[in-house]
Amino acid sequence: MISNEDREVARRAAHWLALLESGGAKEDDHLKLKHWRDSCSSHERAWQKAQQLRQRFCGLPSSLAMATLDRPDEARREFLKRALGVAALVPAAWLLGRQLPLDVWRADLQTSTGEHKRLPLADGSTLQLNTASAVNVDLGQRRITLVRGEMALKVPGNVPLTIEGPYGRIIVSRSEVCVRLTANDCQVSVVSGTVQLQPLQGAGLALHSGQQVSLRRVGAGPISTFDRLLPGWRDGVLMAQNQPLGDFLRELSRYRSGLLRWEPELEALRVTGSFQLDDTDRVLSLLVATLPVELQLRTRYWVTLTSRKTALRKNTA
Repeated sequence: MISNEDREVARRAAHWLALLESGGAKEDDHLKLKHWRDSCSSHERAWQKAQQLRQRFCGLPSSLAMATLDRPDEARREFLKRALGVAALVPAAWLLGRQLPLDVWRADLQTSTGEHKRLPLADGSTLQLNTASAVNVDLGQRRITLVRGEMALKVPGNVPLTIEGPYGRIIVSRSEVCVRLTANDCQVSVVSGTVQLQPLQGAGLALHSGQQVSLRRVGAGPISTFDRLLPGWRDGVLMAQNQPLGDFLRELSRYRSGLLRWEPELEALRVTGSFQLDDTDRVLSLLVATLPVELQLRTRYWVTLTSRKTALRKNTA
């Protein structure tokens, strides 16, 4: 159960976020916010999570958006001020509504967009979190709950650790597994060893090294061969082997803040290579260098890939 105190802290964080993004905060308001953040560690955690949530709702950071307010067009300035106010209120409303993501806010461990964490656990196991992920860890109960995103777990000993998710349980011992939670299922891929699956519905099953399966509300899907290129994120790498560019860009966009778009005709182009995830701008530059595509950058947070033919037509028009 979420306590009234937790709700009040979330409410205050949403209030401060809306006030600052509205542009109406005075110097005294900034001092009061600093005092509120410094007065309690839970306040500071709530504020940092509010900032992360704001980044997910707003395509652009406020510093970039506010810079455009210096333009001489009064109507544009007024419009952007209103837009920023709405952008601030959206996460505030989200925080206080029925879909309040307090499960993510209150998670023991989490990562922001583009962040990756490797964490040794007290029992000798190794937990890794991919971009925009969150888990709760209870080693006393030998349980890890995947709240959002993607994780990898390596358990070297015989004492099992259980991964809990919305579609069932994954029991891990002397094995390594990757688990990715999407809007519709939970994808389980075994890197080494054997894990036991207990779906919410249907019979349990064993999944062996090199195999993967999707857990859904109706049970487990068919077992298929595991693509060992997929968990390259554990080493900070995005790997592709003759992969359609559309699929590659959809995966890359998970590691970038803002908007990444591309023309539909680029979907079928093929990508092969190993790309470092700590610099997604460089990944895009490499695509331009090796494929017939061009980049259109409105800002670092608003990028569109176009066909080089399209760019040539525009330049010669």
